[in-house]
Amino acid sequence: MRRRGRVRPYRSLLVKLLASSVLIAVVAVGLTIWLTATTTSEAIRQEQGQVLADDASIYDGLVGYAAGHPDWSGAGPLIRELAGRTGRRIAITDQERLILADSAAPGTPLPARTAAVVDPLHLDPALSTRAADGPIDSRALGPYRLSEDEREMSQQLAVKQRDCLQNLGVPAEIVRRPNGRAEPKAANPVQSLMKPGACLSDWVSLTEKRAVEELTRLAQPCLDRQNQPRVRLDENLVLYGAKGDPEVTRTCVDNARREQLQPHVAPAALLFIGSQADPRALPDPVRVDTRRLLGLGFLVLVLTIGVTALVGGRLVRPLRLLTEAASAPADGHRRVPVTTRDEIGVLATAFNDLSDRRQRVEEQRKAMVSDIAHELRTPLTTIRSGLEAAQDGVAQPDEAWLSSQLEEVLLLQHIIDDLQDLAAADAGAFRLHPEPVALADLLDQVTAAHRARADQSGITLRTTVDGDPELHADPVRLRQLVGNLVANAVRHTPVGGTVTLAGQADGGEVVLTVTDTGSGIEAEDLPYVFDRFWRAEKSRNRGTGGSGLGLAIVRQLAEAHGGTVSATSTPGVATVFTLRLPAGG
Repeated sequence: MRRRGRVRPYRSLLVKLLASSVLIAVVAVGLTIWLTATTTSEAIRQEQGQVLADDASIYDGLVGYAAGHPDWSGAGPLIRELAGRTGRRIAITDQERLILADSAAPGTPLPARTAAVVDPLHLDPALSTRAADGPIDSRALGPYRLSEDEREMSQQLAVKQRDCLQNLGVPAEIVRRPNGRAEPKAANPVQSLMKPGACLSDWVSLTEKRAVEELTRLAQPCLDRQNQPRVRLDENLVLYGAKGDPEVTRTCVDNARREQLQPHVAPAALLFIGSQADPRALPDPVRVDTRRLLGLGFLVLVLTIGVTALVGGRLVRPLRLLTEAASAPADGHRRVPVTTRDEIGVLATAFNDLSDRRQRVEEQRKAMVSDIAHELRTPLTTIRSGLEAAQDGVAQPDEAWLSSQLEEVLLLQHIIDDLQDLAAADAGAFRLHPEPVALADLLDQVTAAHRARADQSGITLRTTVDGDPELHADPVRLRQLVGNLVANAVRHTPVGGTVTLAGQADGGEVVLTVTDTGSGIEAEDLPYVFDRFWRAEKSRNRGTGGSGLGLAIVRQLAEAHGGTVSATSTPGVATVFTLRLPAGG
């Protein structure tokens, strides 16, 4: 059976609200995508006249500058030169689009999109012809740049090597690497492979040696993570003697080289390339986009208002009915129609149930007031009658008369005490003082307290305890609880009957039963035996029953101790009241 109050997912109010929000979001996203696609197409058409060769030339020039400078502060002259040579508007910005250098007048809006990212450590293969030699621009030298003395020494050695090669019949010329190192180069590549070893030199500058050692150290953690062996690099950063995966090794070396060169090159910048034409002669894309955005916003607003009005109307209608029903007079007990199966429907059902309970409580309250008046009227009427009789001289205030009046006063006091206990329980003001209580001692005390009345009524009172169970409870309240059960059993057991108190431990609970051989309780009356002022004898004759509060107090005391009490009965045979209390309190 489906748990009450649980709403099926497809009927949930939350699902409906989410569906409405998703619908609005989908439409808004769809329209935004359409607007973005349209704007992008227009931007592409505006950039169709761009020449790729000019873009590559501009990109290469800026990458070369970035490779040789640690920042962009002096890039203005180069950008103006490139702009004048290509007839294009050129601007570079940082990652936040803050302009670093621009060939256009200050305040001119940037082009709609970025042409490239200028970063000598990550070449763009679509624009750079140097990307074929590696992902890092060869002009980024950093710590590999030779000093003036090292350049001069390199030049002298290169001259000697060239003369040596020429003496051996190998034509050669001196070339200089970007870092300033000079070396001979054979005019014929085939002859350069056959250079005699006597003409070669193993000289490596101290600058190159230190830079290569630093690069090797930076690459080693990456190689260790990839389980690759150590590498050896020459002054030209050529791997030799590597036994691991060459692709993985090269990747680690490139990453280490970027880390090594980072402080010596300019940070990555965004490159914008546009037309040098007068911007006033071109259509205003911002104005066009603004109009479209306004139209899109208006459409989404209309859709939002419509869906919200529709969903809100369906939500407010049942809530208004609930408000009107809740504002009805206390004796109205209005109900609301349940028209949905979502959370509002569940709330309406719960409200109707609450209204039903409210009506039942109201009826019980009226009945309880009547019962209290009846219970208090009986002893008060008896006392008043006796006093009036004594005043009129009809009755003599002797010992028997005083005993009768005292009995009625004690009965009245007992009813008031019971009502006070129930009021304290309703207010949550029961004050328990738990302590270890031996069940056997408790039953002996209760039996001793009721022994005289049982003997007077001709009833046998027995006690049996299985083992030596102990529980943690308030001994005074517990004696009151068990005493009420015993008093009720003695009251309904005829002469010659038996009332048995039994106790035992059952797992983590202590189970106590009070069994009598009295008249019993009918099956249809069992659910009401713990209700206040309920009595099987509807005439409320004092000789056949008490006030109807004793068992109600039993239930309150049992629940205050964290336990339960129940009753079973076979009319004319026996009635058993079972009390279960936690052993730990």
